[in-house]
Amino acid sequence: MTYTTDRPVTPEGETELPTVRSLRELGDLVERQGPLYVRWSRGPARDLDATRSVDELTGIPMPGLSANPLQVESWWGDRSLRLWVARRLYDYCHLRRDRDGDIRPWTLRGREVGRGPDNEPLVCDIEPVSWIDLAVIEEAEDEVARQRRPWGPMRR
Repeated sequence: MTYTTDRPVTPEGETELPTVRSLRELGDLVERQGPLYVRWSRGPARDLDATRSVDELTGIPMPGLSANPLQVESWWGDRSLRLWVARRLYDYCHLRRDRDGDIRPWTLRGREVGRGPDNEPLVCDIEPVSWIDLAVIEEAEDEVARQRRPWGPMRR
């Protein structure tokens, strides 16, 4: 598995990337850049050391980093791209709370090499694309809250 970045790293150990600051901007990025994923972690610089995720329940290393696709599925039709990306962010925003705010979302390109235990894509050949500002997560939560339908049992 390879991890590619030619981006500089700050003294704090964070990869210097552009920052997405709104759901609209994230939607535009998804439309322009093609298949992208969102990953919740301490960031690309730290993921470089791991290069693969570990199943938290069993401790088994997996063949790539777990991430979630941002690409719109065909069944979504011409529905709101804003709502699509909001939902994709919202589904895993609990990770930040669960891990004491120690992680943040960022987008990447990569090659799927399998599926994790939650059916999430496992990705290698990673190319970091952007950070996602935490204000975008708040915007996603607000967008989801405006929906009037009940949500399933997934912990959010």
